[in-house]
Amino acid sequence: MKKILLALLAVGFLFFQSCGDECEETVKDGVLVHITHGSDDVHRLLMGLQMAVTMSEEKDVLVYIDITGIEAVLKDSADFQFSHFPGSKTQIEKLLSKGVTVMACPGCLKAADKTEADLMEGVQIADKSKFFNFTKGRIVTIDY
Repeated sequence: MKKILLALLAVGFLFFQSCGDECEETVKDGVLVHITHGSDDVHRLLMGLQMAVTMSEEKDVLVYIDITGIEAVLKDSADFQFSHFPGSKTQIEKLLSKGVTVMACPGCLKAADKTEADLMEGVQIADKSKFFNFTKGRIVTIDY
């Protein structure tokens, strides 16, 4: 009886070993990049966008923009530039082309006397459910 039990355990062990990574569901972690600055601190704005672009190569990314950061996601916004960073419009377009969700705070738009119609194409009004549903993995937050 012991020999049969040991044989079954050995077969089960070999099965799980041969299964390897193919048996595990690959779940990417998510990165929420929160950007609160625009023309008042272009370095922070561009650094946040650059981190989102970089992280999107391997992680699920959601970008949430509020306070003065909404200046960067308006149709008529300037293309903010600083140092060696790609401009704000270049980075936002890259994020959107990769399928990254870029959301703007509706209250901050209202405070700036702007509406959803003033947003760049592809930028969405923030939706609270998307903060939790953009990834199946852990969520790490980076604030700028």
